[in-house]
Amino acid sequence: MKLHHELSGPPDAPVVVLGNSLGTTTALWEAHLPVLHRRFRVLRYDHRGHGGSPTAPGPYRIDDLADDVLELLDALDLPRVSYCGVSLGGMVGMWLAGHAPERIERLVLCCAVALSPTAQPWLDRAAEVRAWGTGAVATSVARHWFTGEFATRCPEVVSAFAVGVSTVDDEGFAGCCDALSALDLRSVLPAIEAPTAVVAGVYDEVTPPHSGWAVAEAIPGASFHLVRGAHLAVVEAAEEVSAIMDAHLGG
Repeated sequence: MKLHHELSGPPDAPVVVLGNSLGTTTALWEAHLPVLHRRFRVLRYDHRGHGGSPTAPGPYRIDDLADDVLELLDALDLPRVSYCGVSLGGMVGMWLAGHAPERIERLVLCCAVALSPTAQPWLDRAAEVRAWGTGAVATSVARHWFTGEFATRCPEVVSAFAVGVSTVDDEGFAGCCDALSALDLRSVLPAIEAPTAVVAGVYDEVTPPHSGWAVAEAIPGASFHLVRGAHLAVVEAAEEVSAIMDAHLGG
């Protein structure tokens, strides 16, 4: 699977890979680039079926999405990188750090969980999208990503993310929902060797702070950080998250 990607920043700097949430694209990280480009070369990519990446028939597993990233790193001759992922991208990061520790230098996990407590909601969402398309769920999905206060203050941002969801390939979105329905990375966490920072949004109802705390507790030596915002805290609290990423990734 040849993923769409964007590589930017100082050509000789250490590489940081940024992994997106379900339903978003490389645009998710725009606000972080000015900070990251000071010290890092940044590799952004789209999950299969998202943005400019091709799709494939589902269902998918987290293993499939992580293998896509490893294939991309091999194609770009990047043997070892740091990785920062939000939500689905964070779960891919957990898999990579646990199963391919030689490839991951440092790790940041934002608004991510290691276990989907119940599969059915994800299976229902996958069936809905396969039947009616991503446009049918775009507004409700995006509404759960931000606090009401942020939606009132920045309605154009929330609207742009809803439009973004509606552009995702139906099967790509549904296949990733299938991957989330079967998610259980709890056995991987104790094996993660990369220094890890876990970030949670105070008002995140999709992946609540206690779930992020559980991830941090299971990864040896991991730090835990609470920031303002809901599920897409990397957007709503971009300055806070950028500061945490910059400090942690820079060692």
